[in-house]
Amino acid sequence: MERQERNLAAEIVRGAFAAIWLPFTWAAGAPSAALALARRATRPSGEPGQSARLERLNTGKWTRELLKHLEWRRLEELCTAYFEELGFRTGITHDRADGGVDINLFAAGADSASILVHCKAWDAYPIGIKPLRELRVAMTSANVAEGVMVTAGRFTPEAVGFAAKEHIQLIDGAALLEKLAALLPEKALALLRFATKGDFLTPTCPRCSIKMTARKSTREGRMFWGCTNYPRCKQTFSSTTITPA
Repeated sequence: MERQERNLAAEIVRGAFAAIWLPFTWAAGAPSAALALARRATRPSGEPGQSARLERLNTGKWTRELLKHLEWRRLEELCTAYFEELGFRTGITHDRADGGVDINLFAAGADSASILVHCKAWDAYPIGIKPLRELRVAMTSANVAEGVMVTAGRFTPEAVGFAAKEHIQLIDGAALLEKLAALLPEKALALLRFATKGDFLTPTCPRCSIKMTARKSTREGRMFWGCTNYPRCKQTFSSTTITPA
């Protein structure tokens, strides 16, 4: 009996993980997560200087360039909404050292998460092994067998090799575009509108959960993002991911 229960649990996990890679078929009359996106996407109209950056972006369709410019918090929100569209129930845990969240995926009717998702915004450099090691530690801590790392950018060959051995599925920018395109058109459009609602360009301070502001170094003249709560909060981001206006 115990062996049968373990086998059944393993099948549930594998089935839930497989759902990520297949278009989700909604049951008749089942509520769509897309209906909740408009309520979740209530954001301020935008930060100063955003309009100039928006003019350089095509927000009418999903593109690699658009994914590249999504700030890290909005990318996490997009990924959460995407997995909900696949039929998963999601749970968010705010305990990562980098300010990001653990996105816990629950299969239908499950009491415990079967998949753990981390997200990384676009960067000029490919994602290496370090974030994957952090995800693997989080998987062990949460007693989750499968992990997913999503980025708008790319992964190094070393990261790909590490993920293959540690039951971590990698989704880079190109793969994420393919998965969004595989959704029903109305669902892909709802996610697009959700992701581009309000100020989706200006990074969010991971410590204060407020939008940052563009600053210029007096010593080197370089642009960077700084928390608007400075000097109480000295959190900064390089402008290599999103150039301040």
